[in-house]
Order: sequence, then structure tokens, then C-alpha cells
Amino acid sequence: MDSDGKELFLEKYALIGGTIEQIKIPPTIRINTLKTTAKELIPRLEKHGIKLTKITYTKNGYVAESKFSLGAITEYLLGYYYLQEAAAQIPVEVLDPKPTETILDCCAAPGGKTTQIAAHMKNQGTIIAYELKPHRIPSLLMNLERCGVKNTNAFLGNFASAKQQFDKILLDAPCSGNYLLEQGWFEKRTPEDIQKSSDIQKRLLQDAVGLLKPGGTLVYCTCSLEPEENEMNVQWALEKLPVRLEKVNLEIGDEGATEVFGKKLNPEIKKCKRFWPHKTKTEGFFIAKMVKT
Repeated sequence: MDSDGKELFLEKYALIGGTIEQIKIPPTIRINTLKTTAKELIPRLEKHGIKLTKITYTKNGYVAESKFSLGAITEYLLGYYYLQEAAAQIPVEVLDPKPTETILDCCAAPGGKTTQIAAHMKNQGTIIAYELKPHRIPSLLMNLERCGVKNTNAFLGNFASAKQQFDKILLDAPCSGNYLLEQGWFEKRTPEDIQKSSDIQKRLLQDAVGLLKPGGTLVYCTCSLEPEENEMNVQWALEKLPVRLEKVNLEIGDEGATEVFGKKLNPEIKKCKRFWPHKTKTEGFFIAKMVKT
């Protein structure tokens, strides 16, 4: 993209009520309750000189300030916690998986949300985790083992090939990312790139809904700020697929945008949540909760 690339995206954000600021996102962890508890782990981490602050809108998330790598101590290697950005911890809590359920994680690697689902389920029930890219499978398998996950079957391939119906599905869709995730993000993206991602995501949504039991829950999320990958995809899903929206009940985040680039969208989309980094002090994120009708 040429030198006007950043201005193009800033104009888009202004139209949907957002802006950007170069903010520093604090490091965050999620305590892995399959192996330990907050009561047991927090004193151990504090002995290492790690300062922990509870993230109020997550069950097991903490801001973890340290002078050394949080991935270099025994407690991490033993799987007592997972290095997971705060906003990325929310989709599984919205999904609310239960020990009696069968869950599909569509795009699972490197396993942050898969291991979180397993913790919610207390290693009971069944998780089917798919990853399409072969080079990402080792990280998924390593994290499942490190975190003590025992209720998950991991597969290399397209989740659309699954031969069963699921109670709940997590679709953490591949996306264009956002400016906090990658240096020079604005200069590397074009409107065509965003539309290509959106088209892929629509196909994934259609495939996922097809695998969901009637009355089942699908959580769709991206780490993108682009409406084409978020609200506009939800609008498409409401028009084309047998789904309705449920409200994402969170204390942080903006409602989903119901007017994009001068076009009014379904007012139900306000039930979604959009995370602007300058407001939430997290990476950019979007979450929609759908129920199959």
C-alpha cells in the first residue's frame, strides 16, 4: 500500500466511531485451572518478582509485570499458566462450554483457546480441534500436553470435514489482524486484502453453522478492526444462515457498529462487542455470539 494507506484506514475507523493510539498493551496470563489454582500459583509467581493484577472481566486472567520472560520459568513450562492476551481470553468465556458438551474449535493452533475450553470443561466432555496449516500443529500438540488437556482430539485439516454435530463451536477466524499485532500493518494491507479475508470468513461461517446442532451456540471472533471482517460478516450471516444473535454481556468494549460506511446494518448487531485498543487497553478484537435456529 502507498503512503496514504494509513490515512485510508483511519478514515474508515472514524466513520464507525473509532480512532487509534499507539498504546502499550500489558503482558497478560491465564491461570490453567487444570493444573493449579490462583491461591496456589499467585504466591509462587510473586516469589519470582512478578506483579499480578486481576483482569476483572475474565475468570482467570491477570496482568503480569515482570523483568524477565514469562515463558522462561518452571511454572510456565509445567503448564500452570498460559501466555494469553486479555481480549483473546474472552471468546471462550462467552462460549461457556460445559463438561457434558461436545465442542468444535475450528482453527485451533497454537491452542490458547483450546486449552481454555478444556479448563472450563474440567477435562470432561469432548473437544474436537482442527488446524489447517501443518506447521502450526506442533505448537497445538505441545500446548495441549503442557497444559494437561485430556479431552481433546486434534486433527490436521479443514474442520468442515467433521462428521458430527456439535453443541457449541468456536470460530476464531483467520483475519487481517490489527495495527498492534504487526509492525507496519497499515502499509502491508490493501482493501483487496480485507475483502479476501472477509470472503474466506463467510465460507468458514457457513461451514461452522452447518455443523452446529439446532439451538447450539457459535462464537465468531477476529483480532481485526475492519467492519468487512466483523459486523458486515455478521450481517451476511443473519441474512443467509439460520442464526440469531445473543448479547455478548461484558463490562468492556463497544457495541457492534450498526451503521458502516453510510449503510445501516441490522440493529441486532449491537449485541456484538468491538474492542478498540485505546479504550480497552487490549489488542483490537471483535466477538459475536450466534445461536442456530
